[in-house]
Amino acid sequence: MQPGYPGQDPHGQQPNQDPTSPQYDPYAQPPQAPQYGQQPTSGQPYGQDPYAQPPQAPQYGQQPTSGQPYGQDPYAQQQQPYGAAPQYPAAGYPTGGGQNNTLGLIGMIAGIASIVLGLCCPLIGIPAGVAGIVLGVMGQKKVQAGEASNAGQAKAALICGGIGVVIGIINAIAGAAINLSNLGS
Repeated sequence: MQPGYPGQDPHGQQPNQDPTSPQYDPYAQPPQAPQYGQQPTSGQPYGQDPYAQPPQAPQYGQQPTSGQPYGQDPYAQQQQPYGAAPQYPAAGYPTGGGQNNTLGLIGMIAGIASIVLGLCCPLIGIPAGVAGIVLGVMGQKKVQAGEASNAGQAKAALICGGIGVVIGIINAIAGAAINLSNLGS
């Protein structure tokens, strides 16, 4: 046998296989055990041999003996259709029950934008920083009142807005000083 080709003879021939051994597909998915509380989906109760021969169909004119009409699966009413996702409760995530987190989020976005705008154009960066600070304060008041759950975003809005205002003021003063020194020469 060559490495990398298990089950194949180096001359391209398949090894002899026992015709009485059960055949299986090596690429098929392994059977899944049913989840707790679910019936087995193979149509066979626990403890029966999955390789046993299925019962014979009734002859023409005979009634089925299992109590179920012929062709119906006794477990069919308990199975979910394919594609149906199980429903789980949202554990640990706020369900939106009266939560209003938009002030902290928008304030944080304005605060981050004020830092960038304060570096390149302070006339837009300073008002964006002020907006971030105001929205951050309003967001923290909603968190303290229990109406919001994003205290971190509100705090980030305050911090980033303050940094953006300071950077914008420093950049405006530096730009004015550079322009005044160029005007005098």
